[in-house]
Amino acid sequence: MSRILLGVTGGIAAYKAAALCSALVQRGDEVEVVMTEGAQHFIGAATFAALTHRPVHGSLWETPETIPHIALARWAEVIAIVPATANVVAKLALGIADDLLGNIALAARVPLVVAPAMNGAMYEHPATQDHLRTLEARGVTLVEPGVGFLAEREAGIGRLAEQDAIVAALDAVVSRTQDLAGERVLITAGPTRETIDPVRFLSNASTGTMGIELAREALARGAEVDLVLGPTLVEPPAGARLARVTSAQEMRDAVMARAVDADIAVACAAVADWRPAHRFSNKVKKDDAPAEIELERTPDILAELGAAKNGTFLVGFAAETDDGEANARAKLERKNLDAIALNDVSPAGTGFGTGESEIVLLLRGGGREALGRGPKRELARRMWDVVLRARAGNP
Repeated sequence: MSRILLGVTGGIAAYKAAALCSALVQRGDEVEVVMTEGAQHFIGAATFAALTHRPVHGSLWETPETIPHIALARWAEVIAIVPATANVVAKLALGIADDLLGNIALAARVPLVVAPAMNGAMYEHPATQDHLRTLEARGVTLVEPGVGFLAEREAGIGRLAEQDAIVAALDAVVSRTQDLAGERVLITAGPTRETIDPVRFLSNASTGTMGIELAREALARGAEVDLVLGPTLVEPPAGARLARVTSAQEMRDAVMARAVDADIAVACAAVADWRPAHRFSNKVKKDDAPAEIELERTPDILAELGAAKNGTFLVGFAAETDDGEANARAKLERKNLDAIALNDVSPAGTGFGTGESEIVLLLRGGGREALGRGPKRELARRMWDVVLRARAGNP
């Protein structure tokens, strides 16, 4: 049984939301319904009130003393917007909160399932597609519309997805919110900086986005998350126990202090392999700069974790440009990992500082799962699915 907030918006498919609501109630879910003003032109609130035996919500001002958008956002375990019009999709993507449903969507910290339904030309418009990609990148679950007979007496894409597909999406989202409950997860993310002088350092182009999305997804699945984060401007997820570090040595110390309690550790950080053997206390002037800078190796954090693990499921990352699988597989064995995420950074538009990545997860024992190319938020979701199956012995 789940607590589902059902948002109904102003499209002809709103009548199908009543059948969905009935099915959810009959199987034992608790359902609160929020209707937009447009939805009420297509179906009456009394229909949903009769199905749920609960009042239907439609205004920010219905009970101002309870702050309804906050109360409902905190009550829900999952939010489903069925149907979602082009207008509502745009407002969700842009963070516009000009009604009760929009405010709930901004205030909620639970999974969001969106089932678009609209005219095919509106669905295929570049603006709508951009908004849908934005929502997907944020981790919203989209239930794609089908092709069929539309209200305009024509066939095309835009027909609301079948009820079974929407229910399956809701169940998948709810199950993910529970599969890391009670687990301690340690994640490293971002680059490190190795100081040359007070204004110069050695580093790399990592933004930490992939590790941050892995942390965000782990939190959504119920885990307690320790996030050891190198220098980055990307905002970490609320709820993680955050340790900000700068150098590889600082990251090593923070990681080893937390690793003993971790059930799963994911080493996603792009740790510098070398640091200057000598650091200047003052800025080195151009004319005084040495012709060469002597380097020394930084601590191998992943190897140290692999040597010391005691029941921890250990996942590493390998950013590669050539011979990727061979190099990653060798790293998995050499550092005693349970899995390694091969991140091919050679294709245009993937890798450090981009919105997408392409990942293959290699498993101890020879298993291989291609997660494909996509937004890092979606790849984080796919990766946790595979990691949990592998840890359970079901790769």
